[in-house]
Amino acid sequence: MNENAWRAILSALADDRGRELYARIVRGEPVDSTQTPTKARRSLAALISAGLITETDDGYSASPTVFRDALAAAPRTPRATGPERFFMEGRLTTLPSRDADRRSVLTVVASRSLSPGEVVTETEINTRLAMITDDVAALRRALVDTGLVERTRTGTAYALAAP
Repeated sequence: MNENAWRAILSALADDRGRELYARIVRGEPVDSTQTPTKARRSLAALISAGLITETDDGYSASPTVFRDALAAAPRTPRATGPERFFMEGRLTTLPSRDADRRSVLTVVASRSLSPGEVVTETEINTRLAMITDDVAALRRALVDTGLVERTRTGTAYALAAP
């Protein structure tokens, strides 16, 4: 099975007629349907071509391993590790509860949001954090609470904390 086999499977099952016939075959029911013979032949041909069913002496049989085989043949994308596993397309999906993970994620956020020596207003830090999370206030507070970002007493300016 090739790495794109899943496309043929989805294509065959995207068709209502194909799904109906496939369901009948999986349940062991007769293939007789309300479809015209031509449409039924096309649907059956698509199911066979996708590897979902095979023709037998008694009719048709559903392939017991087609989905497992398609998944095994699909290319594997490497899983993110470290703090990057908490981001999806550059946005923070969750703030981890484990202290070590939380600190590493916040370090990444701080470095993405501020440059060393840069001082920004609260509005600017909020704008930058909004590109990373939906809960800007909580993330800003977490950055300050962990000591990665410093805030002026008035709360109007923010900067990376000195190392």
